[in-house]
Amino acid sequence: MKNSKTIERGYRQRLMFSYGLGDAGTGLAAAQLGFYLLPFFTCAASLPVWVGGVLLTVTKLWDAFNDPLIGWLSDHTRSRWGPRLPWIAIGAAPLGISLAAIWWVPPGGVFEKTFYYVFIVVLLMTAYTSVNLPYAALASELTTQTSIRTRLNAARFTGSIIASLTGLLVASLLTSKGTAGYIEMGRITGTIATLTTLCCCWGLAPFAKKAQQPKQKTEPLLNQLSRIIRNNYFIKVLSLYLLLWCGLQLMQTVALFYLVQVIRLPVTISTWLLLLFQISALAGLQTWSVYSNKHGRIKALNKGGGLWIGACILTMFLPPLSHQVNVFSLLDIASADGLKMLSLVACILLAGFGASTAYLIPWSLLPDAIDSDPDKPAGSYTAWMVLIQKILVALSVLLVTCLLWLAGYQSAPECTGAMTFADQPASAVLTIRLFMGLIPALLVAIGLRVMRHWPNQSKTVKVLVS
Repeated sequence: MKNSKTIERGYRQRLMFSYGLGDAGTGLAAAQLGFYLLPFFTCAASLPVWVGGVLLTVTKLWDAFNDPLIGWLSDHTRSRWGPRLPWIAIGAAPLGISLAAIWWVPPGGVFEKTFYYVFIVVLLMTAYTSVNLPYAALASELTTQTSIRTRLNAARFTGSIIASLTGLLVASLLTSKGTAGYIEMGRITGTIATLTTLCCCWGLAPFAKKAQQPKQKTEPLLNQLSRIIRNNYFIKVLSLYLLLWCGLQLMQTVALFYLVQVIRLPVTISTWLLLLFQISALAGLQTWSVYSNKHGRIKALNKGGGLWIGACILTMFLPPLSHQVNVFSLLDIASADGLKMLSLVACILLAGFGASTAYLIPWSLLPDAIDSDPDKPAGSYTAWMVLIQKILVALSVLLVTCLLWLAGYQSAPECTGAMTFADQPASAVLTIRLFMGLIPALLVAIGLRVMRHWPNQSKTVKVLVS
């Protein structure tokens, strides 16, 4: 009996570890793209901020529109390892290569650079979806137990955040070199993305063979939309996911702009502060995973969301540092700059701890919504959830960059690091503050309200009538 329990425990640990590796490559890519891509476009690549916004929008829109296709294809794939694993394995190398290539600055003017980045973005997002979407669908198919699904998603985002930390650490060490540093960063993180994805495939192979298989049923687009609209549980989860991730993406997009251009923190320190957000999110992920299993996922969401909202409001009103700031003055908590720095660090830690619920809760609730559908087409539901989220995030990022441009945001004439400070008009500073503080707080608050009447964890979700 003892040996059988030991074997079962080891088997489950391999499942959790292997599944946790699966989001490492895409999580690393998402973190670097979210925090650094717009600064890279406007600084290293010397593109106007509105062009950078258009490129980010193309990134998100293409990522969105290839989701339903790959979701449908993975639902209908036949292999000895199940329908999902072949897609993850095939996408591993293109993911790493394109992640490295996007940080290179080609010769030429704005047109030539824009054309190159559009091409690389299409390749990168196709590989990203080929890995991430089938992988996400596996959480609903590996088990039907709510507690294990929550643990799987905790393992997933633990791997994602650790990989994100690794990517941001590499970025902090290398982007101080400017354009050359971005190229080195791309090579290292592209290699990590490919290797972790392949290791995930190897570890999940025995589990994927035994996973629940999607029903092979071709369904017209209108029928899919009708199915989604009738699934009230899915609509709630989708709404929560949209609101939380739009808020998180807005904060990621303007984070470096906020630290460097608004707070006037030296860029060499700013890039390291981004790590604090991910470290805090990692701690929050573990905390909310345990808390949700004991007290329910919605209670965890409410508490984490409340902390997140509070941090956003505080961030909105933090005063800038003095022009002569240095590392030593920031460490002196008795000085004005030291107190401002301490407040900033507290806001970052609080925001990361609360925002970790955006990683954990929507994805742990999604399998419940899928289970309410008798056909349980996990790939289709996952694809539509990610599709709609990415479209709205793309439009919100475009809105941010266009408003920054209209507010008179000024790019620095040369790039000496991840981003170079330039005096900004008051309108640009206010725009950055709004998208770092007030607007994410409102989105999170609406998300908490949407989930008020979600059934308790102990209750079964009613199955829809087909």
